[in-house]
Amino acid sequence: MISIIKIGGNVVDNPDALCRFVRDFAQMPEKKILVHGGGKEATRLSEKLGIETTMIEGRRVTSRETLDVVTMVYAGLVNKRIVAALQAAGCNAIGLSGADAGVIKATKRPASPIDYGFVGDINPTEINNLFINSLLDNGITPVFCAITHDGNGTLLNCNADSVASSVAVAMSYLSPAKLIYCFEKDGVLRDIDNPDSLIADISRESYSELRDNGTVNRGMIPKIDNAFAAIAAGVESVTIKHSDNLLSNRGTTIKT
Repeated sequence: MISIIKIGGNVVDNPDALCRFVRDFAQMPEKKILVHGGGKEATRLSEKLGIETTMIEGRRVTSRETLDVVTMVYAGLVNKRIVAALQAAGCNAIGLSGADAGVIKATKRPASPIDYGFVGDINPTEINNLFINSLLDNGITPVFCAITHDGNGTLLNCNADSVASSVAVAMSYLSPAKLIYCFEKDGVLRDIDNPDSLIADISRESYSELRDNGTVNRGMIPKIDNAFAAIAAGVESVTIKHSDNLLSNRGTTIKT
């Protein structure tokens, strides 16, 4: 079994939460892959450099200038901070972007109907799963940021949830794989302010109802959409949970 774990930007931005997560992640005995979000560091650096951050429906528009910033932050500062923390915790990790070893190739998203700039979409068949597996076989844990490339020299900014699900699907071609999304909530909650309202399981049928009544909205929708797509493509299981619960069973399991 290969575990693909994605941590959200709110965990990355919180040193204490990240420290706890790294400690637990390092204790996982199975082969594992980490995918991380960027947090707010890119926005902070953009402000310092006088580069305007543009968002459309909660998604970052990646201009050429913004691409430079997110590459420096995601593939550089944030990635290496996490790798250094994992090394200190006894986990032999290596930080990678999709361009490194050509491991994740993406296609630039069309400019119509909305031009998001240098944003990419990933096809799992374009992921070099054999290279990733060779790292795992040699006891090395890959740590991916969400920067990829198009194979023609252009870097692309991708959604980290999509990177995680695509990597999970690609690895499932070689071995059973499970996907875990870790963020700052216990899972999918009926009441976002009440951790005791955790929904333990979500099926396609219940998901439609939860979307219709507004329980699941905004950033959770693409996460669950990615989860169902991953399961349909061969990933064994998908769980959404709090980063502090990585080693426990508490969370929301996505079921077909």
